[in-house]
Amino acid sequence: MLLTGAEIFVQCLLEQEVDTVFGFPGGTILNVYDELYKCGKIRHIRTAHEQGASHAADGYARSTGKVGVCLATSGPGATNLTTGMATAMLDSSPVVFVTCNVASRMMGKDAFQEVDITGIALPITKSAFLVKDPADIADTVRQAFALARSGRPGPVLIDITTDATKATAEYEFVPRKQHAKTGPLSELIRRSTTSSLKTPEPDRGDVDKLVDMIAESKKPMLICGGGVVRSRGHEEFLKFARKMDAPVAVTVMGGGGIYGLDPLVTGMIGMHGSKASNMAVDECDLLIAVGCRFSDRVTLDVNSFARNAKIVHIDIDRAEINKNVMTDHHIIGDAKHVLQMLNERIPQYEHKEWKDYVFSFPRETVYDDVKDYLTPKQILETMSDMCPEETIVSTDVGQHQMWSIQHLHFSYPGQLLTSGGFGAMGFGLGAAIGAKVGNPDTTVIHITSDGSFRMNCNELTTESLYKTPVITFIFNNQRLGMVYQWQQLIYGQRYSETITEQSPDFVKLAEAYGLGAKRVASVEELKEALSEAFEYEKKGIGYVIDCAVRADELVRPMVQNGKPITDFLIN
Repeated sequence: MLLTGAEIFVQCLLEQEVDTVFGFPGGTILNVYDELYKCGKIRHIRTAHEQGASHAADGYARSTGKVGVCLATSGPGATNLTTGMATAMLDSSPVVFVTCNVASRMMGKDAFQEVDITGIALPITKSAFLVKDPADIADTVRQAFALARSGRPGPVLIDITTDATKATAEYEFVPRKQHAKTGPLSELIRRSTTSSLKTPEPDRGDVDKLVDMIAESKKPMLICGGGVVRSRGHEEFLKFARKMDAPVAVTVMGGGGIYGLDPLVTGMIGMHGSKASNMAVDECDLLIAVGCRFSDRVTLDVNSFARNAKIVHIDIDRAEINKNVMTDHHIIGDAKHVLQMLNERIPQYEHKEWKDYVFSFPRETVYDDVKDYLTPKQILETMSDMCPEETIVSTDVGQHQMWSIQHLHFSYPGQLLTSGGFGAMGFGLGAAIGAKVGNPDTTVIHITSDGSFRMNCNELTTESLYKTPVITFIFNNQRLGMVYQWQQLIYGQRYSETITEQSPDFVKLAEAYGLGAKRVASVEELKEALSEAFEYEKKGIGYVIDCAVRADELVRPMVQNGKPITDFLIN
């Protein structure tokens, strides 16, 4: 049938079984928005800002396991998505970003709101497409979705010229399950590589070699990374850890890859990792990292990292192997699949003496109670005690993020939403809204700070408009806490531009958006506020809890970047 490019695009979303998109309209994308209006089968969530839409689509993707979809117009609309693209790229989140550019005849002429968004996006996406012909829209959309969800997941950009959305072309509806069987996409899949569409098949010889290495180990250690979460391989990972009887350290992105309260879990690893995790990695004789990038915040000093161990890396992306840490062995493949193969091959081990040594070190930081303020642990323990077990947690970036990952114990993939690789302040509220849209019957909480919240509080209007009740906890220390902490410990207490006492009244701000809110400074007040928040949630109304935290409260422990993993700057 003959359809306009906009009609073809919307039909392609229906091919992909998309029922929700996030975005913000503008001139060049109006044909698409007009068609969405006429179609009526796809829910559109309009955010306050395009960056909020990008994070919402990301949060939706991470929490549901589906591909998120985000729409924006040309120029600033498109460039406002770039932080969201980079965040999704670093954390391997499948999101398809769609922008519409100026007409083909105007490209390269500095037309109003023209920008080379495909050129900008290339380094921060798996792929970026520019479409000028409506006849190319269908295959491009099909390929983009396949790229986003396949292999190592990640973001893809499609930029369509506005004239292509208006012109017509022949189109035939092809259900998603047939995309890999016929047409250009099937040929692409046949010749694709790890970094695009094809999931690599683990080499059985590599798996068998690791089985032998495990048999020889006396002090094995595991790292649970984001690849376990992305592959939904949490059950296989837990089985593997228990068969090995090995301690397990968890990266920031690995939250939910193994139940945080499991007796084998040592806590977070790295710069703010627990003593149990860091000491175990330093003294183990075999380190198996599953779906972990070995980022600088994990390894700190690559020359001394796991210095007594043979290092094994299991990852879906060959490009990650030996990129940051040189390994003694590696297996290329999907984490869930590799773990299944290992579980079939290894017997039950017992490493009591090694575990007793590892767990002689603390897994969590103890905070002293203080008058007129809440400690991070008090806030997080109250959340944990009062919120339903399956509650989804979205964080922004900074001290509150580290405290949350240290003291909350995630039990399933997609329960923790955080900007781990890119570290984007302002990620949290948009991601929380996206998660609530995708999981309407699940409680969603947003953990932030006064610094991060000012970057994304405009999305309270989205939360209010669409009745997607999120409970926001602000760790309010009137500081840009993490940078302030570095200045205190490393920069001679020269607090350059990190004191934020000019913050607005967040209670009044929330109330202005039609939400509930309360300021609290004790556990009793926090419990009362959270109980009230649950009542608001039942009515579809969000709630903001402004928690008073001491300005000098630190994230502990801390290892300075570039130092050995056991060289704690503070305990």
